[in-house]
Amino acid sequence: MFEAFITYITQQVALSAEEIEMVRSVHVHRRIRKRQFLLHEGEVCRYSCFVVKGCLRAYRISNDGSEHILRFAVENWWVNDNESYNTGKPAKSNIDALEDTEVILISKENLDLLLLKIPNLQQLIDKLLARSYDASQQRIYLNISSTAVEKYDHFVKTYPSLPARLSLRTIAAYLGVSRETLSRVKK
Repeated sequence: MFEAFITYITQQVALSAEEIEMVRSVHVHRRIRKRQFLLHEGEVCRYSCFVVKGCLRAYRISNDGSEHILRFAVENWWVNDNESYNTGKPAKSNIDALEDTEVILISKENLDLLLLKIPNLQQLIDKLLARSYDASQQRIYLNISSTAVEKYDHFVKTYPSLPARLSLRTIAAYLGVSRETLSRVKK
């Protein structure tokens, strides 16, 4: 599993054998069963999570009990509660597994240490932050000005493997539409 993680990193930035060993020394490998939580709202998010295999979702439950999925993380994607991870404040979202999942976890302290020792990693972090910002902005634009069809089309382009892996209810919660609307859109 670590090899898949290092392959991902070295496709983005060059690392020496010594730097790879530094990363190896601080990573945590974890298997998460379907429906198991990686983070509960109110806890402090102490790890950034790289998905090797499987699917996680970050979501919130509104006061009326509605589920609002913020994002999915599938193979070769990262997920955390950014605000909590960066500030140490309680998380505003939950993260759980939608299927059996294998992840690599790196704590904020260890990532900060790696960034000091391996300057090339900052390039990767910069790319990830830019992609995350762009994806968040695109999601906001879609939510405020797109039809259900446009939202679903964008979902399929962003997560091509997920329509076959997730329930209609889960996809509808991500898109912010009813299951009935999603059923009509898919036809």
